[in-house]
Amino acid sequence: MKRIFTHIFLVSSLSFFSLQCSDESFDISPNNQDTPATIFTTEANYRLVLDGAYDAFKSPTYYNGDTGNSIILGDVLADNLILNPQGRRTNKTAYEWAYTPQTDDVTALYSSAYFVISRANLVLNNLDKVPYTDYMKNIEAEAKAVRAIAHFDLVRAYSKIPTQSSDAPSSLGIAYVTTFDPNIKPSRDATVEITYNKIIKDLEESLANINSDNGSIARLNKTSILGFLSRVYLYKGDYSKAIEYGEQCITASASVGTLSNFVNIWRDASQDGDLFIIPNANVSDDNVTVGVAYNQTFPGKGILSEYNINYDLFQKFNSTDIRKEAYALTSNYNTTSYNNVIKHRKRASSNTLNVVDIKFLRTAEVYLNVAEAYMKTSAVNSARALALLNILRAQRYSSYTAGTETGTDLLNAIYNERRLELAFENDRFWTLKRLGQSIVRSDYGSAADGSGTDAPIGALKTLPAGNFRFVLPIPQEAINLNPNMKQNPGY
Repeated sequence: MKRIFTHIFLVSSLSFFSLQCSDESFDISPNNQDTPATIFTTEANYRLVLDGAYDAFKSPTYYNGDTGNSIILGDVLADNLILNPQGRRTNKTAYEWAYTPQTDDVTALYSSAYFVISRANLVLNNLDKVPYTDYMKNIEAEAKAVRAIAHFDLVRAYSKIPTQSSDAPSSLGIAYVTTFDPNIKPSRDATVEITYNKIIKDLEESLANINSDNGSIARLNKTSILGFLSRVYLYKGDYSKAIEYGEQCITASASVGTLSNFVNIWRDASQDGDLFIIPNANVSDDNVTVGVAYNQTFPGKGILSEYNINYDLFQKFNSTDIRKEAYALTSNYNTTSYNNVIKHRKRASSNTLNVVDIKFLRTAEVYLNVAEAYMKTSAVNSARALALLNILRAQRYSSYTAGTETGTDLLNAIYNERRLELAFENDRFWTLKRLGQSIVRSDYGSAADGSGTDAPIGALKTLPAGNFRFVLPIPQEAINLNPNMKQNPGY
């Protein structure tokens, strides 16, 4: 992958910085005249370099570009989307589950996540150059959390998920890198459980020292760390801990995004219910067109989508569901009508298409994490699970009547609401993977009414539970550069 070589150069150049920052986005540019010894001299400079670690989440294709972008990867790999035959067929290798270690058109998450990690480690490995004040304690906490979050995204993609199967916790983990060294050749952790324990250690140490408020939800704080812990513990299968941290997060940030604000959240006119975002506000500098992975607009022709909403999913958004307005737009391209994803299409205040802030974590997910966890603990608390689910549903459906589900029906309702709430938000594939379920795509075609002759068939129809392709391949060039790196089984 050419991207790996690009990032090796970037990582190597990270020991030299020109400190540049704007109020709207975090930008760090290489400069051969600066070194850690000259940069890490003031607390303010640590903040600038750490903001560069946040900004690295917009590196290709973490949340940047169209092919392999995390904004679409979790949906195109699963059953929420269908390939539009009129589109450019980006992400086709992922959609067809045809990825190999040699393909470079699935995702560059592997190199991009380690790029984020390298910037966080640059801060962490140079903490001794100024007095260790409360300010620096918070800087360390943020950097550890950034490192943990990027490692989590790596391990859920390139290893099994602990709840996926009985052998998953003891299967091969990923390389958990804690040192800034461009020449490092790390080995993978012996087990997934070891990797998750390292992620949790970083997050819990962060929680103990991070500020309650760091001035913007574009920076991590105590509440967002609680939310991330609920996510990681849910994936780990430690449901009591998912509840413990999730409930604390809900207490600190109770709003799931109100019905009246919900459309505006996705038009960057409200941050109601957002816990952590990646800002993408300075279009001239950033121009990270996260929404281009879904569609483009052509004057006189309309919206041309790379992938449309699978009609099976589209029908699950009923007419009283505000998410249908926020997430979808039915319109023609040429003579065919399609259901287009507009969740990441544009701001209310701008005509620039596909440039919006990235909603990395929202309170709504935490409600769903905790509700599911309550149903899976040894002492099931279905009353609290239902209460949490009803709080969320009350802010999504007009004229809502509280649900009364119990048992399996309640758990299925939580799963259903998770699919609707987090659709087109990089969740679906990972949820099916952690539940150990098969991916079964519908028989509908790509047109707005489900018609068409392009419905998935044969090898594109079903990915059986346990198939090796639920774990993405380590890029071959990464293995070529590091002989200590092992490939995943099946590749």
